Parts: sequence; structure tokens; C-alpha cells
Amino acid sequence: MTAPLRVGLLGDMSSGPPGPVDLEPWLRRAVEDLHAAGALQNPVEFVHAFGLGLPQGEAGNVERAFAELADAGALLVVGPAIGDNALIATPLAEQFGLPTINWAGSEYARNRYMFQLQVGSHQDEPLLLADYLARRGARELAVIYDASPIGEGYVQALGYAARTRGLEMAASAIDPLAENADDALAQVLDSATSACLYLGLGHCIAAVNTALDAAGWCGERITTSAGIRGYHPQFAAHLEGWVYVDLWSEGNRTLAALRQRFELDISASFAAAKGWDLGRLVAHALASAPEATREGVLRGLELTKWLPAAEGEEGTLLGFGAWDRGALHGRYLVPRRWVDGRSVAVAMD
Repeated sequence: MTAPLRVGLLGDMSSGPPGPVDLEPWLRRAVEDLHAAGALQNPVEFVHAFGLGLPQGEAGNVERAFAELADAGALLVVGPAIGDNALIATPLAEQFGLPTINWAGSEYARNRYMFQLQVGSHQDEPLLLADYLARRGARELAVIYDASPIGEGYVQALGYAARTRGLEMAASAIDPLAENADDALAQVLDSATSACLYLGLGHCIAAVNTALDAAGWCGERITTSAGIRGYHPQFAAHLEGWVYVDLWSEGNRTLAALRQRFELDISASFAAAKGWDLGRLVAHALASAPEATREGVLRGLELTKWLPAAEGEEGTLLGFGAWDRGALHGRYLVPRRWVDGRSVAVAMD
């Protein structure tokens, strides 16, 4: 029997199964499609390792989980999901010579062996939000950001974008796990404020929203892809009315076909788009690999190009290249707003 190609799944958001996210079914669907088409010959085996990373856990947990997958003979790793942990794993991918696809938000979580599916972007999202605010005549911004690499990446990029768009901002840092944001908000919110932004991972979005309510703030509330937490009931009420950044569009024909094929409700669009795009990157890399080795899979990733993405606006493309480690190309970030518990598109004009 042909030896299986082993793919490692690194769960950095929990210390064990099942974890908050299970990507394996989506990866299996994409692999099965290429098996059925005859493009992929070898069987594929998925192995899991869990290490609760930052901000709730420790960096060492991610390091241990990554080493477990390397020792298990993985030819390719998928994960981590959180930007801080992707930064931890990036030198490990190089150390082990192990091709890895993180699905986090930092452009700095890339190197020869570390590839990225941008499920959000600490560098690009602030540009989108700055354009959105400038086109609506905003001038003074109150910004609360996580005191972490994620939050600091966001606020730095927003600062650059603001200066070129005539926006001014007052920013205050907050613990990524804070349960109270009153003091941080009081430092930046005043009568001239046009909009209030939260930049971070999203664990403390409830605290920020509660502080805005307590301050009687009736202006625009805006966040990053942290707003994707609105799909979870424990965060939904706190994100009502917020503008945020998502990765799916009603106009994306690849996503529409995917929902039809698997009979998915539109509310499953984000999870389906992300899972399907990750799955196709994995499946096509394995099918394109010239040999069943880590270096072969690295080459297979570089040969994976120009796939229509389920994420983003229609026309977004998926793939890598010899010096290209960011998978999504085009208008992959989509501004949306939570209205009555539903995610609705927001016009940029």
C-alpha cells in the first residue's frame, strides 16, 4: 500500500480536542475532490497536536505542539490560527524544515517554510477601515488596542493609514483579556471623537462595548476581524451595530457554489470559505509536490496558484509562489456590520 501523506493540524486555541475549531472535515473534502479527479494518488492522514497559546496560554505550548507534529512525520502543518502564536511558530517552521500554513493575521509570520492564509490582516485591515472612515468624513478617532503583537501591529498600521487620510487618533492599550475597559476608554474618548475603534483579538470586545454603553456613546463603533466573533452567541449581543472586517461576500460565485453544493445556510459563509480555501491549499500542494518529502511539499505550495478563492470579493485568487507566502490576492477583506444578529455588507462609497 502507498504510504500516506501526513498533514499536521496545530490547535493553538485549546489544550485538547475537540477545540473551538475543527478544520479537518473541510480539508478532507478538498483532498477527496482531488482523489476523485485522479490528481492526487496517495492517501492523506491527518494528525493533531494541541497547545493553548497566547493570550490565554503560553508560547511554550505552541512550541511543544509544533515539535510533536514534526516528530510525527508531518510533511505539512496547518496552523496556528492566532497571530501571536503564528509568530512563535514561524522560526520553528524554518528550524524543522517543515512547510506550514498559518491562518492568522500577521504578515510577519512568513518565511521560506511558513506560508499564510490571511484570515484577516493586522497590516491590511487598518487601511480598509481608514478608507471607510475617511469617506464618511471622520476626523478624530478613539482607539482601544490590545497590548500584544496583534494589537500593536494593528495600531501601527492604522497610524500610518490615518496620517495619509487626514485622520487623527488617540490610542490607549488594554490587556487582551481585560474584563473592564472603562479607564482605557476614558483616556481617548471626548466630544470631538468621530468614531471609536477596537483593534485586537477580540476577547475583551464585550468589555469595550460595555464601556461605550456606560459612556453613552452613540457614534460609530468599529473593529477589525475581531468582529467575526459575532458568529458566536456569547459575543453576538456585544457586537450588535458594529462595523467590522470579514472575509466573505454575497457576490463571490465560488462561495455561492460551495454553499449550494453542501446545502449551507448563508450564516455559515465565513467558516465555509475559510475551511474550503485552506483545504484546497493543502490538497493542491500535496498533488503538485514533485516528491513525498517536506521539500517536495514546499515546492508543491509554491506551484499552487490562481485558484478562485471562496474568501473575499468575487475575483479574489488563492495561491503562492517562489517568493510569495501570502495566499489571498485581490479584495479579500470585506467590510460588514452586525444588524439584528445578521452580518450585512457595508458599502465603501
